[in-house]
Amino acid sequence: MSFKPCYNVFCTYCTIYILMILFFLFFIILSIIISPSNIKFHITDVSLTKFNLTSDNILYYNFKVNITIRNPNNNVIVYYRKINAIAWYKDNDFGYVSLTPFDQGHKNTTFLNPIVFEGNSVIKLKRQQLDEYNDETSLGIYNDLAVDLNLRIRFKFGRIKSSRFDPPIVQCRHLRVPLISNGKDLADSTHPFNGTKCKTYYFFAHDSGDRF
Repeated sequence: MSFKPCYNVFCTYCTIYILMILFFLFFIILSIIISPSNIKFHITDVSLTKFNLTSDNILYYNFKVNITIRNPNNNVIVYYRKINAIAWYKDNDFGYVSLTPFDQGHKNTTFLNPIVFEGNSVIKLKRQQLDEYNDETSLGIYNDLAVDLNLRIRFKFGRIKSSRFDPPIVQCRHLRVPLISNGKDLADSTHPFNGTKCKTYYFFAHDSGDRF
């Protein structure tokens, strides 16, 4: 009885299996080698000159933020094709700004100065949130302000250019912002705004979640 056909089939499956393992290892190593470093976002300064909530739930606001975007990569160019900034207060969005698209070269820091949220919007705070708003108004410092960046980008790695995609939303949360009136902080000067690092998941991964 000959076992040669069985042996050939076994060798074929072994070869395919080994090739799959080698391809998988090659893919992992290649991803590690070419994987770009994350883009870094920071809020460096803020200005809040109006933040009045009326009894009929209309918020009048003038809120400005300065954001820096750092591309630390040596060989990656980022093309920002959509930049929408959304302002929040205690889980309520109240302001929306669409910014001008731009390109960011490698080892580059871009300054978005300032992003201006100004106008009025209807927000409905819960009972506890309203009590917190009243306490913060008396102190002249507002907690739980936030800014999100909803982006659409392309990037170029060497000669390879990606298609357009939406990276995960950049979240600049839990901002503690003093109110300014007539050029002066109403809050105690010992509590100025401190720069805030924004939260980003891996920037060069497509976000499959819901978008604003």
